[in-house]
Amino acid sequence: MDIKQIQDLIRFVSKSGVNEVSIEQDEFKITIKTNQAPTYVTATVPGAAPAPVAIPAAPVAQDFAPVAAAPAAPAAADNANYITIKSPMIGTFYRSASPEKPMFVNVGDEIKPGSVLCIVEAMKLFNEIEAEVSGRIVKILVDNSSPVEYDQPLFLVEPV
Repeated sequence: MDIKQIQDLIRFVSKSGVNEVSIEQDEFKITIKTNQAPTYVTATVPGAAPAPVAIPAAPVAQDFAPVAAAPAAPAAADNANYITIKSPMIGTFYRSASPEKPMFVNVGDEIKPGSVLCIVEAMKLFNEIEAEVSGRIVKILVDNSSPVEYDQPLFLVEPV
């Protein structure tokens, strides 16, 4: 499978509404996962067939952009007087340095510029996300160990 076929497969998965597609060939295996609703599809391609096979589990015609943008719009309207701290990268959101360590921040905590709020793991690198504003944490918008997208809201802060 060449890079063009992989790019076509990624476009297909993003537009089809499926959550996961797996393809196995003789010495090649690829799995593409999205963060849409949990609909799983596994496609097994015989070693000689170069074209991927996918079976959509439900007829869903959504693109990634509307799905990602829809939750942000109502939150912004309801919380206009709060500052939104967003993810600077794609990765996995962690509220603490390890499972046995305390959370960096909780709802109601006062923060100041330079305070560590969370960690976003991207490609095995753990990036501390620091506050750039002073205020009080009003709401944590992401669950621990959840995947986050670039510019996804993570925290709502009431300025002080």
